[in-house]
Amino acid sequence: MIGRISGKLAEKQPPLILVDVNGVGYEIDVPMSTFYQLPATGTSVTLYTQLIVREDAHLLYGFASEGERQVFRQLLRVNGVGAKMALAVLSGLSIADLSRAVAEQDAARLTKVPGVGKKTAERLLLELRDKIAVQGAAGGRAVAQPRGNDDVLNALLALGYNEREAAGAVKQIAADMDVSEGIRQALRWLSKA
Repeated sequence: MIGRISGKLAEKQPPLILVDVNGVGYEIDVPMSTFYQLPATGTSVTLYTQLIVREDAHLLYGFASEGERQVFRQLLRVNGVGAKMALAVLSGLSIADLSRAVAEQDAARLTKVPGVGKKTAERLLLELRDKIAVQGAAGGRAVAQPRGNDDVLNALLALGYNEREAAGAVKQIAADMDVSEGIRQALRWLSKA
């Protein structure tokens, strides 16, 4: 699997970019949230990637942060959601907006994304309910909902910590702690580590 690409940004034509890595050009589809963060053509760039192998193609998707890639992977696990729709969701909503929509079960917010109808939005809300870090509407604070350490782990990943750091922090907190307090304690531990 190709997990990360570093090279020179050769072309930008949304949503497709071309990254030159020592003479090999990788075509990578990126969500618009990542596209807007890209540097100028000709400069170096590093992206987290997800390789999807189909019968007729090998497709590479790129993301500016590990959190974006994790949400992309969660979206792919939803029944009926493919890579193009997952990319559309990440292009139309930030991770925080998606988390709020899931927390508030707000299907209307999801249907504003092109290609996402009412039934797909409801399926996304149902299947992502326990998988996406829940963000509060004010200032990105976590909503206190006791769902175990999986939510704390997902929140840390969404904040940009890598899997090793997030897993290490989650091991330091009690398993029965509510999510908001678990995140606070994990962030305190990470700041000291």
